[in-house]
Amino acid sequence: MAEADPVSRSREMLAYIDASPSPWHAVAEAAEMLEARGFRRLEEDQPWELGPGGSYYVVRDGSSLIAFTIGNQGLGQSGFRIVGAHTDSPGFRVKPGGAMAKDPLAALGVEIYGAPILATFTDRDLTLAGRVFVRDPSEATGVRPRLVRFDRPLVRLPNLAIHMNREVNREGLKLDHQDQLPLFLTTLSQELPPGQRFRQLLGEALGAEPDDLLSWSLAVADTQPGSLWGPEGEFLADGQLDNLASCHAALTALPREREEGVALAALFDHEEVGSESYKGAAGELLEAVLERIAAGLDRNQEARRAALAGSWLVSADAAHAYHPSWPRHHDDQHRVRVNGGPVIKPNAAQRYATDDAGEAYFARLCESAGVPCQRYVHRNDLPCGSTIGPMLAARLGVRTVDVGSPLWAMHSARESAGTFDHDYLVRALATFFESG
Repeated sequence: MAEADPVSRSREMLAYIDASPSPWHAVAEAAEMLEARGFRRLEEDQPWELGPGGSYYVVRDGSSLIAFTIGNQGLGQSGFRIVGAHTDSPGFRVKPGGAMAKDPLAALGVEIYGAPILATFTDRDLTLAGRVFVRDPSEATGVRPRLVRFDRPLVRLPNLAIHMNREVNREGLKLDHQDQLPLFLTTLSQELPPGQRFRQLLGEALGAEPDDLLSWSLAVADTQPGSLWGPEGEFLADGQLDNLASCHAALTALPREREEGVALAALFDHEEVGSESYKGAAGELLEAVLERIAAGLDRNQEARRAALAGSWLVSADAAHAYHPSWPRHHDDQHRVRVNGGPVIKPNAAQRYATDDAGEAYFARLCESAGVPCQRYVHRNDLPCGSTIGPMLAARLGVRTVDVGSPLWAMHSARESAGTFDHDYLVRALATFFESG
C-alpha cells in the first residue's frame, strides 16, 4: 500500500467516487486500479490457474467484484482475511419505459432504489449513468453491454414554490412516490414522442441506433463533484460515500504481496435492496470464489473448512456520526465523532455481526495501526439498519466484525464525513490484511 497523507488519500477517494456514478462504473474503475497494480483478471466461465504469490480479481455481471492476493506460502494456517463492502447507493433507477409525456414536458419515470432521502434529490443538477444492452450480431448472445454516462446535467426534480406549499418548512417535504418523482427531461416535441426522444439521446451517447437499445439499468447521479469543506478542509462531501468510500478503502488497503494466507476484498451490488441476488452478498458469489481459491491451491473440503475457521471478515460500511443538532437521535453513551477514527458496530439483535470477540479483535488492530477507534450503538427506540456482515457471517461461518467511517446525512444525495477518517480506515484495513 503506497503511503499518502490523509488529505491526499481523501482526494483520491473523492476522485474514485466522482468517476463511479453507477455500480458498473464503480467496478470498472476498481478493475482499472487493480490492473495498474498487477492484478490479473479471471473469468468465472474459465478454469482458474492460481498459485502462491499471485494477485487476481473476478467480476460478476459488471457490478460486483472480488479481488484477492494469495500469500507466498499459500493458504497456510491463517486462512482468509476478507473485507466486504458494496458498490450500490440509494437513489433512483430509470424505468424500462424511459420518458413519458407529463404535459407540457417529457419526463423520466423512475423507481426508488433502496432508501434515499428523497428531498435531497430535489433542485440538484442530476444526470444519468449505468449500463445499456445494445443489439450486436457479432456477439454470441446477439447483445453487448455498454457503459454510458452523461457528463452534463440532464434531468431535474424541481421543488414546489413555498407559496404553494406553505407548511413545507414545518412539516417537511413530502413527495408522492408515483406522481411527483418523474424527472423533468425536456419539452414535448411534435416530431418525436418522449420515449423515442429518450432513446435517441441514449443512442447518440453510445454511437448506436435507438432501435438497437434493448434494455438498460440507469442510475440517477448528481453532477456536483466531491469537495473538502471547513476552514482547514477538515470535512468532505460527496454523493455515494455510503458505500464507495469503503470500497476505495478496501481496494487501497489490499496488498499486492502477502507472506501467508489470502487477503480478499469483496465488493457487492444490491446491498441497498437486500442483497438477495446472484451477485449480491446473500448469494453464493463469495463462497464460490473461496472454494475455487482453495481448490486452486490443492486444498480439500476439510482443509477449506479449517481455513475458514481461522479466518476473519470485516464488513466495512458507513456508520452514523453524532449530529449535535439532533442529539436525541443518538445513544448518549456512544457518540461517534467525525474524524474520530473507524467505528466498531455491535448490536445485540445481530443487525450488525460484531460480537465481543470481534470488537476486541478490531480494537487491537486499530491499536497496532496507530489509529483511534470508536463504538456505535443504536438507540433502543429506533429501528436499526443492517449490513452484509450478518448474512456473510451466517453463510460462511466466519467470524465477522462490522465497522465503518462516521458519516452525516447517510442516504442523502450529498453526504458528509471527516477528511481524516478515510486514512484511518485504510490504515486499519491494511493492518487487518497483514494480520496472521
